[in-house]
Amino acid sequence: MTVLPDDGLSLAAEFPDATHEQWQHLVAGVLRKSGKELSAAEAEDALSTPLEDGLRARPLYTSGDATTVASGLPGFAPFVRGGRAEGNVVGGWDVRQRHAVADAAAVLADLENGVTSLWLTVGGSGGIPVEALPTALDGVLLDLAPIVLDAGAETAAAADRLLRLYADAGVADDAARGNLGADPLGHEARTGTGYDDEAVVELARRCTARHPGLRALTVDALPYHEAGGSAAQELGASLATGVAYLRLLTAAGLTVRQALAQLEFRYAATADQFLTIAKFRAARRLWARVAEACGAADAGAQRQHAVTSSVMTTRRDPWVNMLRTTIATLAAGVGGADSVTVLPFDDALGLPDAFARRIARNTSTILIEESHLARVIDPAGGSGYVERLTDELAHAGWEFFQLIERSGGQAAALRSGLVRDRLAETWAARSARLAQRREPITGVSEFPHLGEKPVRRAPAPAPPSGGLPRVRRDEAFEVLRARSDAHLEATGARPRVFLAALGPAGAHTARLAFAANLFQAGGIEPVSDGTFEESGAREACLCSSDEVYAEQADATVRQLRAAGAEHVLLAGRPGAAGRSDGIDTYVFAGCDAVAVLSASLDRMGVSR
Repeated sequence: MTVLPDDGLSLAAEFPDATHEQWQHLVAGVLRKSGKELSAAEAEDALSTPLEDGLRARPLYTSGDATTVASGLPGFAPFVRGGRAEGNVVGGWDVRQRHAVADAAAVLADLENGVTSLWLTVGGSGGIPVEALPTALDGVLLDLAPIVLDAGAETAAAADRLLRLYADAGVADDAARGNLGADPLGHEARTGTGYDDEAVVELARRCTARHPGLRALTVDALPYHEAGGSAAQELGASLATGVAYLRLLTAAGLTVRQALAQLEFRYAATADQFLTIAKFRAARRLWARVAEACGAADAGAQRQHAVTSSVMTTRRDPWVNMLRTTIATLAAGVGGADSVTVLPFDDALGLPDAFARRIARNTSTILIEESHLARVIDPAGGSGYVERLTDELAHAGWEFFQLIERSGGQAAALRSGLVRDRLAETWAARSARLAQRREPITGVSEFPHLGEKPVRRAPAPAPPSGGLPRVRRDEAFEVLRARSDAHLEATGARPRVFLAALGPAGAHTARLAFAANLFQAGGIEPVSDGTFEESGAREACLCSSDEVYAEQADATVRQLRAAGAEHVLLAGRPGAAGRSDGIDTYVFAGCDAVAVLSASLDRMGVSR
């Protein structure tokens, strides 16, 4: 917004307002210079970026792009701008750290250095034993630190043990804070099996009657995100789960308002900053619509717990994960999440060490205390892009929710395979983009470092399995790198490729760097110095400009073949070397890098 000076003089007053059509015309003119003859509207579309769920990010947004649906005010329906009128201004968002080991020292270190609540994985083979809860919480002031449980099929036993701990510590019933974590549908999504609904209902009744600061149920959308689902699918599945729990609780005698007060929603926060901001805003709007349909519009403020995405974190060059989680945390905070869990940067490698836990909690501390991110409620509100994206994402999420409801609800959709199949389709499309490096992964598919020292951590307990799959963005490239590592250990050297740089540096530098980057992503060491015979490689890749290829490619291929090259690649699209018949494989931006690299490793004799 432009603020006029006191005398009302605007420096732009003598200039006519530019129209959207004029901007489109100028864009078309620029593209025309690059050889693309497009209409004004087509020129804008050419600069748009496709997103998942059929959405597109346009290159320009104005106030006219803002949705006609009112976002309201913070603390008021439809809660797009925040579930509470005061937002997170007073003390920032709740910094919630996850623990899966009964390590009281680590728990206390977190609470003494910025963490404000605890998320405990309890029970099963991968969590804190129920009987060890007192050990894990030894020394914790339970009247000050909210506790959130994630106990799966052992929820009832874990909740009973925690409530007895509150009583033993003399914590008044109305002073207990947190969430008992009942989530039978989330557990079924994870493991393929649910658990007794009656125990869930009993916990909800108990919290409603005696513990107003405790919620009994969590609607965990992480299983759908971690199975490769899109933001809209994550939203739709969470809505369907939340509606199923409302039906369960109201059928057991709770009022709609009481049932709404028992739910907390958990969503993933990713390094896609604006999509994450829009997702949390859209989630509140959608849940407010559900509450409105149930006759309790003013009670539809969604309590939100954000967790930085495990899908986006990498095992190679894990230090980059600090940057990813920082962006995700910023986006969750700007999006209005009530609680934020930052997974440590080494979470994908095993049990996080003290340094990683410190960096994780300090990420929120810096954003709250030094960047003052929480001092403005809904800072992205009013942005044409964010408002439009929120609206489009809400509609896409609602469509997926309706699909699930038409199939009989969340439980039926899980058991019929509908949810699994839809998530698999989304992940397959994303996997193709990852393989083509159209969605780059820094340190893995782009700018990998073959000589990095691996980060070692103690093994972490295996997470629950048997339900929806768990995916990671780096998994295809991780397989290639693991093959290379095994070859290095077995032979003392990595597989190599010789990069034949043709012509002057100005002609070959760009494609030489491209090829080196590509091959290292598959664990193949590029060699560009000396001759092919000296390189120790079995394959070679030509790197230069199209003009130099036309002059030198054929002769160079013959020389490489004579020197023993078994396979010759060329950095460039088919046709870059004219009508040369000597090129076996072309590598270029947008090619299937995983397929190319896997085939190269196969030819080089690197075992799978």
